[in-house]
Amino acid sequence: MSFTVNFKPIASAALLAGCTLASSWAQAAENAICYHCPPEWADWATQLQAIEKTTGIHVPQDNKNSGQALAQLVAEKSNPVADVVYYGVSFGIQAVSADVVSAYKPANWDQIPAGMKDPAGKWVALHSGTMGFMVNVDALGGAPVPRSWDDLLKPEYK
Repeated sequence: MSFTVNFKPIASAALLAGCTLASSWAQAAENAICYHCPPEWADWATQLQAIEKTTGIHVPQDNKNSGQALAQLVAEKSNPVADVVYYGVSFGIQAVSADVVSAYKPANWDQIPAGMKDPAGKWVALHSGTMGFMVNVDALGGAPVPRSWDDLLKPEYK
């Protein structure tokens, strides 16, 4: 997932798991609007509480999905409302294409791996996961257990 922060206009930020907000931002507002930060996902409930405790900024819960968040950014392009947007990285890339985010590089930007951020600072991945597969060895008919995604392309697994 990637995360975007708005300082009106919207800018991107790595908020390190959503725990902190920029101090100048904290001084500028009592509330911040985050699109797509539902409390049940990625421990947002705890993160939103930590943001408020640390900065005094209240961030209301928002149950949009990534597509809805991007659609709202596009609809509000001329008058941005969101301060922060959390969405899948493909939606971050689409937001850049739609020109609804601006560059922002937080402290320690250089420590974020290149593949986890937009080079211009318009999105950054907060977390990632790896897909895996399970194997029913009884169904392999004596073939070895596949060890990679490429193995699954071999004839013995078709």
